[in-house]
Amino acid sequence: MSGRASSEVVEDVTEGPILISRDGNVHVITFNRPERMNALDLPTHDLLVETLQRVDRDPISRSILVTGNGRAFCAGGDLKAAQQRGGAYLGDLVGRPWVHSHGREIIHAVLTMDKPTVAMVNGAAMGLGANLALLLDAAVVDEEAVLGDTHVRAGLVAGDGGAVIWPLLVGPNRAKEFLMTSRMLTGRDAERLGLVTAAVPTDQLRKRAFALAHEFADQAPYAAMATKAIINQYLWMMVNLTLDIGLAWEHLSQQMPDCDEAVRAWNDRRKPVFTGQMSAR
Repeated sequence: MSGRASSEVVEDVTEGPILISRDGNVHVITFNRPERMNALDLPTHDLLVETLQRVDRDPISRSILVTGNGRAFCAGGDLKAAQQRGGAYLGDLVGRPWVHSHGREIIHAVLTMDKPTVAMVNGAAMGLGANLALLLDAAVVDEEAVLGDTHVRAGLVAGDGGAVIWPLLVGPNRAKEFLMTSRMLTGRDAERLGLVTAAVPTDQLRKRAFALAHEFADQAPYAAMATKAIINQYLWMMVNLTLDIGLAWEHLSQQMPDCDEAVRAWNDRRKPVFTGQMSAR
């Protein structure tokens, strides 16, 4: 179905940081680190890329739904894990000879998926978690959930996809407002701004999200996937224009004192005191 040379039938995964199940011809991917609000540490980050690619190749399903276990969809990068590594946020390139960052891998995996995708945003979606939800083909959110790109609050450049998708959804100036302030939106406000597909009450979320995933799955597969691929060319233009330089600047900001201060303040549950010092560690 996916147009790739190989395919495999993906078995359910019932434990670990990412769960896999199936509802008819819809595959369900669930973030499963509820104690960390489903934040992504490096192993989970890598597993997510692998899981997206494997499920997209599975010939049984025709669409994919992504959600979170517990009170969050995905809180982005795991700041506690970052502190335990000495403060390097996600540690994309720190001490490693890679040119491209982990954030690039997730975004490329999402945009190269053939099958239609739906984010069922059951709770907080922040940073990379929010951007992942918005980069999927549709985002159905709990109207009381909160969403926002919180990179700048963490002393980081918003380089891992926010600058790609937010301007396309809400316009450049509003995107700058939300990204530069790390302002959070309720699902209800996100729908009003056109940021998400739909915002619904909690008791209707699962029904609405799965209905859309099944509606995608019921279409002529090639026609739906090719139509998606055509529209995604708009996203690829923005990816090619902004993503690599954005991730490079984000990596630079990881090395600055303000990023260390943000990580310490978050773990100490206090307001950070930013100095604006530009010297790298």
